[in-house]
Amino acid sequence: MIGNGVQVAPADLEVSGLRYTYPDGTSALHGLDLRVEAGERVAVLGPNGAGKTTFALHCNGLLRGQGGEVAVGGLVLDERSLTEIRRRVGFVFQDPDDQLFLGTVREDVAFGPANLGLRGEELQARVHDALVAVEADHLAGRAPHHLSGGERRRVALATVLAMRPALLVLDEPTSNLDPAGRRELHDVLARLPVTQLVVTHDLSFALELCPRAVIVNGGRIVADAPTAELLADEALLHANRLELPFGFDPRAMRRG
Repeated sequence: MIGNGVQVAPADLEVSGLRYTYPDGTSALHGLDLRVEAGERVAVLGPNGAGKTTFALHCNGLLRGQGGEVAVGGLVLDERSLTEIRRRVGFVFQDPDDQLFLGTVREDVAFGPANLGLRGEELQARVHDALVAVEADHLAGRAPHHLSGGERRRVALATVLAMRPALLVLDEPTSNLDPAGRRELHDVLARLPVTQLVVTHDLSFALELCPRAVIVNGGRIVADAPTAELLADEALLHANRLELPFGFDPRAMRRG
């Protein structure tokens, strides 16, 4: 609530002072703060070992911080809220095979909603809507291991969309995709009316998809800006071991 009494909607994701150390003693997060509003698409950039994936795994409780707080839509993550948080936050893993394990695409996409108790026409509608959203409804009867890399990636996304999350967290979504698969995934994500947090080393993909980007390094957010501005800062990129593809000019793309 602000001073004039107007109620302000909570952020889709608010992370405050998040800290985490792995069991082997490796310290990964050191007081990370981030706020993502409803409808935003935010790229999470940074060098290897910076804490990006560790941070992403905290957004739906796959990892649990040892300090600080994670809230989704105003709901603070704790033992009591864990099930609801995991319903609200859909995590798309880097390897689609981590999410595709049944005999057909239809069965994989139905798995999550069925575990929520959906049956019959309601379950069928969830599956159909999710597959249409990722342009894969024609694959419903196919075996996932017979699909191309790009098709598996989109079907893995559909398994998450079938849960109707408020927030999508995607870990290296373009990994191992060919140019056509990358473009198809971009077009799908750009149309989805859902808040997105995109962890990626693919800087051009980040610029194409996400109006805003943050850089994680040393377990903290060290930069937060419009993606085009951030990628045009050569000194900032160099300091954080980030490198644009040869010949790629984010300033020219921003003007376009």
